[in-house]
Amino acid sequence: MEDVIGKNAANYKELLRSYMESQDEQALYGVEKVSKAFIQNNILPEEIVNLHIQSMSEVHKDLSDEYKHSMNFLLEAMIFYGLAMQEIPLLKEEKHVLQSEISVAASMQETLLGTTKPSIEGLDIGVISVPAHQMNGDYHHFIKGKDGSLGIAIADVVGKGIPAALCMSMIKYAMDSYPEESMSPQSILRNLNRVVERNVDPSMFITMCYAHYIPSESKLRYSSAGHEPGYYYNAQTDSFHEIEAKGLVLGVSPDTEYKQYEQSINKDDMVILLTDGVTECRDGDRFIDSNEVLGIIRKYAHLPAQEMVDSVFKHFERLQDFQLRDDFTLLILRKDV
Repeated sequence: MEDVIGKNAANYKELLRSYMESQDEQALYGVEKVSKAFIQNNILPEEIVNLHIQSMSEVHKDLSDEYKHSMNFLLEAMIFYGLAMQEIPLLKEEKHVLQSEISVAASMQETLLGTTKPSIEGLDIGVISVPAHQMNGDYHHFIKGKDGSLGIAIADVVGKGIPAALCMSMIKYAMDSYPEESMSPQSILRNLNRVVERNVDPSMFITMCYAHYIPSESKLRYSSAGHEPGYYYNAQTDSFHEIEAKGLVLGVSPDTEYKQYEQSINKDDMVILLTDGVTECRDGDRFIDSNEVLGIIRKYAHLPAQEMVDSVFKHFERLQDFQLRDDFTLLILRKDV
């Protein structure tokens, strides 16, 4: 660095002298070339200021004390500025490493939490789950029973990123470990609540809805752990109704019991499960309300269930200028026979 400064010191001094005498634009062009050499060699700001001080003392022998003091003040300021600049490459490298790790974690999350939309006779299923960032704090999972029944889980971790992904992985594998005969919604939530309460940091909690559809009875049994209310569409009356299900979020108390509810499902009826990333979409600074969400679902209700949820997502994605503020998960079941 000293060699670079030394090679350019005389040139800088002459350019400074020329500019101060005549404000010659050629001098400005020349000092631009010198500056490029400093940038290419990572010369720190305080070294350039010090060069300027030395050059000025040679060009003008009668500099005032006030000027000298001001330049010393500037030199001290540039020392701290230079230290900060030296940290920038390290911070950029750390950011790159972190982004790479998050990318790997997001890929692992997709693998670990991946679920296949099942084929259930008489039931049309549509689901979409899109993270606002790389890691998804929402979760959905299907469990198909040997009797043709369908278990459906939808959850939202209050807390994002890698801890949320690890928490969701624990939830998924806990559910997969339960025997099929214990798949009742209230039993699932009761058991998961104990797992979360014992293993998850108290600052993080999980809302969840678990539903169990029994085709032979055309009934949906469900329980909720503080999750966003879903909706039931009655085709006969062409009306939506909020699915009322109360329950404490997972992980708060180890002895929580969950109430189980039941809903009959007739031909063309729909069950809509979602996370708050759907109901808390914004139109500018305004939060939309649930009636707007249901209105958009109604608009696309003539489509197959998967096309329906895709179209609803695209609508709200456009509404938010393609910048999701929260993870978006929407799941629709429609009885088609």
